[in-house]
Amino acid sequence: MMDLSLLDITFYATAAVIIVCSILAVTTGRIVRSATYLLFVLFGTGVIYSMLGYTYLGAVQLMVYAGGIVVLYIFSILLTRSSQTMRYRIGRGRLAAVLAATATGAVLVIFLLASQHFALVAIPQGVELPAREIGHAMIGSDKYQYVLPFEIVSVLLVACMIGAILIARRHK
Repeated sequence: MMDLSLLDITFYATAAVIIVCSILAVTTGRIVRSATYLLFVLFGTGVIYSMLGYTYLGAVQLMVYAGGIVVLYIFSILLTRSSQTMRYRIGRGRLAAVLAATATGAVLVIFLLASQHFALVAIPQGVELPAREIGHAMIGSDKYQYVLPFEIVSVLLVACMIGAILIARRHK
């Protein structure tokens, strides 16, 4: 029999919630429900950060993404007076393209995980990293530093916001 600790059970439960809510966020027909499922996904991600000992990133995840961005999505959707439904017919050609792109992405991720040796950094459980070290890692542009991905994510979030507004205003 497998020995499961409370941490393991919490991780598996959180991972299951993230997976289910991710699928529901992209398959539901209502925009507000989709944003709510996204909120649960972002909360779950914050929980996993906290479980890994990254309490600073967990707090940022909860405050900035789960708190700010999702509220912004919901208000932009509600303020544009959309029909709040996303019932679109998808043709067989587009569905085949989506499935092919998904399969290609999955193969690429599996290939990269199998062939590359990513940096494994072990942080002892319960040890808090100083904010100064996190700041230097975030603003640096060397290997394993995050200024470029951070800027790309910020541009992606702006594009998502514009897309949400355009989708909400489409049926005027």
